[in-house]
Amino acid sequence: MKSRAESLISYSVLYSLIIIIAQKCDYILFIRGQKVPAIFLFGDSYGDTGNNDFIGTIVTGDFPPYGRDFEDHIPTGRLSNGKLMSDYFAEGLGIKELLPPYLDPKLKAQDLLTGVCFSSSGTGLDNLTAHILNVIPVWKQIEYFKEYRKKLAGLVGEEEAATMIKRAIFFISIGTNDFIVNYFALPTRRLQFTVQEYTDFLLNIYTVYFKELYNLGATRIAVINVPPLGCLPIERTLGSFLNKGGCDEKINQAADGFNSGLNAMIGGLKPAFPSLKIAYLDYHTLISEFIANPSKYDLDVIAKACCGTGTFEIVFLCNKFTPFTCPDASKYLFFDSVHLTQKAYQNISSVFLTRNVPQLL
Repeated sequence: MKSRAESLISYSVLYSLIIIIAQKCDYILFIRGQKVPAIFLFGDSYGDTGNNDFIGTIVTGDFPPYGRDFEDHIPTGRLSNGKLMSDYFAEGLGIKELLPPYLDPKLKAQDLLTGVCFSSSGTGLDNLTAHILNVIPVWKQIEYFKEYRKKLAGLVGEEEAATMIKRAIFFISIGTNDFIVNYFALPTRRLQFTVQEYTDFLLNIYTVYFKELYNLGATRIAVINVPPLGCLPIERTLGSFLNKGGCDEKINQAADGFNSGLNAMIGGLKPAFPSLKIAYLDYHTLISEFIANPSKYDLDVIAKACCGTGTFEIVFLCNKFTPFTCPDASKYLFFDSVHLTQKAYQNISSVFLTRNVPQLL
């Protein structure tokens, strides 16, 4: 006959098992009940919700004025005054209000179940781009996704994990830094490649990563192209002597070439992967529209950023001591010299969710 202590231990173990089974059933029911149970973000700062806060890099926004219009006015590593596209995608799809960074040690099971962000500000397709700023290369982001997948399987089982990943949407935003941080800023790649050769080099890498995500179970992928890079405030400043403060058309042509190649790459992949749904999100056109018709989108300033003088301030150069920072970021397209304001991200995400994402459902 069991002692009272032994009985209590048995009941405790049984109760724990019941809780674990019930919790797992809840997780499975959640996955099966959602048209889009989760989203994932891969790529650069346009999606990074704070992964760079947990690595040794200067490319982060964990200090004011970044995050000043975020909830409780707390900087989170997002390179904006508030939310990013990542957050608006998650919110717009009815998944959750904010998309957490995968490297956050405070992640909970429910966070894993509904998707995370693997993006890293400052990174690119070219490993050299990530190395320049000591950020997370894309290959490492995919390794993190493999790690994540094992954690998910531990929560709901391998079969349900595969189902969730199959129905999730994978957003990719990458390529900007390969040109503005690497190719046009440093001589290494320019000595090796023409612009067209470098574009082909990047797209070959993109194809490899794209196929790898597909082989890991991704069947719904949204590809975000690069903006008109020569119209970023920092590029207007760097080329101001030649373009008199206007957009740098040489860099814009490189962006156009990359986007054309990216669109062609997607077209070439579709026949090879019939079960794969791909949406091409034309970030470039939307930014161009904002610049051409700012009043239509209730914007006043499109050539300069809100932070500081709006001409060169970015990451650590955009801080709480930076003078001249604007009082109302909602009237600006850019918050710092590369990254958009929360309002701009909200407008862009709304268009993508209405116009493009339904193609994946």
